[in-house]
Amino acid sequence: MAALDSWERRLAFVARTIPYFVLTVTTVLYSIFTTHSASERWFTYGVVAFGYGWMAWWVTLHPRWRSRVELMAVFVGGMVVFYAVLGMREHWFGAVSYAVYVYASELLRGRWMFIVVALTAVLATLSLFGGYPPAETRPAFWLLLLVFMVLACTFTFVGHVTTEQARLRKDLLEENEGLHAQLLVQAHEAGVLDERHRLAGEIHDTLAQGLTGIITQLSAATADDWERRVSVAADLARANLAEARRSVHALRPPALDSAALPEALDEVASGWSTVYGVPVSVTLTGAVRVMHPEVEVALLRTAQEALANVAKHACASRVGLTLSYMEDVVTLDVRDDGVGFDLAHPSTGFGLPAMRHRVHRLSGALFVESEPGSGTAISARVPA
Repeated sequence: MAALDSWERRLAFVARTIPYFVLTVTTVLYSIFTTHSASERWFTYGVVAFGYGWMAWWVTLHPRWRSRVELMAVFVGGMVVFYAVLGMREHWFGAVSYAVYVYASELLRGRWMFIVVALTAVLATLSLFGGYPPAETRPAFWLLLLVFMVLACTFTFVGHVTTEQARLRKDLLEENEGLHAQLLVQAHEAGVLDERHRLAGEIHDTLAQGLTGIITQLSAATADDWERRVSVAADLARANLAEARRSVHALRPPALDSAALPEALDEVASGWSTVYGVPVSVTLTGAVRVMHPEVEVALLRTAQEALANVAKHACASRVGLTLSYMEDVVTLDVRDDGVGFDLAHPSTGFGLPAMRHRVHRLSGALFVESEPGSGTAISARVPA
């Protein structure tokens, strides 16, 4: 984009220099090759000076006026009159028509651009012939006039189209840069939001569940078993402190560090059963295979969250976990025989949304089946 802007500035400088260059060269040629009297020369020089001043005042010294259509119409009209006076006085100034072409194509739009270009072509032809020619040279005059008008209008049209296309390309590039910057901002915001979800899920799956287990153990302690309860609570506190540290550093759960997913599920189910006194069965179907770490973490965390929900709400007497390896997906089913709930009035807690978020991040799906008094079944399905 910077290179394009640099080239545009160079081309704009050339386009704004051409009128002064052409007028200077033609004035030098006029001074060398004409035999006008001193008074005629000074009049011509006065007209040339007017041309320099006219261009400098309207365009060079006031560049912002270029966007004001009415002012530019006055300026171009003055250039046509200037060229008519100068070109009719001496054919050497016929080349000044290039300056008028440049201004007309740059500053005018629509039919007025072509009207001024065509009128300038007529003046250029008259300047070449020193005015309207006699009868014997009129065929050549009209032929050249036709050629000048066709070429001038054609090149003006091509230049206009090229300029518009360049402007549109620049607008598209600027729009693309803006969209790119917007996408970067959105990606950053999405990353921040995703990290918030991850931390929220990890805190819920570790600290919240651990504190719940600790409170449960301490609340249930009696004079006969308080030592065992306090020991279990202390073990839960140590385990969840380690989990919290791992969550902060985005590490894998410890159950997956030294075991595959099925063994990790066995460990989690066994620990949960020990804390809450509810038997849990773990069933494995299909051929076990290595999966992406994120898939294993998501399924393990889903199992932990499902068991936590059972402990909080289900009042279940038994729980079953089934891990199924299929051809292109792996599913985890968690069923309990608890009190269930009405799916039309789901809980406002964080558990189910956290599970859905984990599974959906992996292009998976989470299904929940439950009825009051009939227990609950949660099924997580993710690509293997």
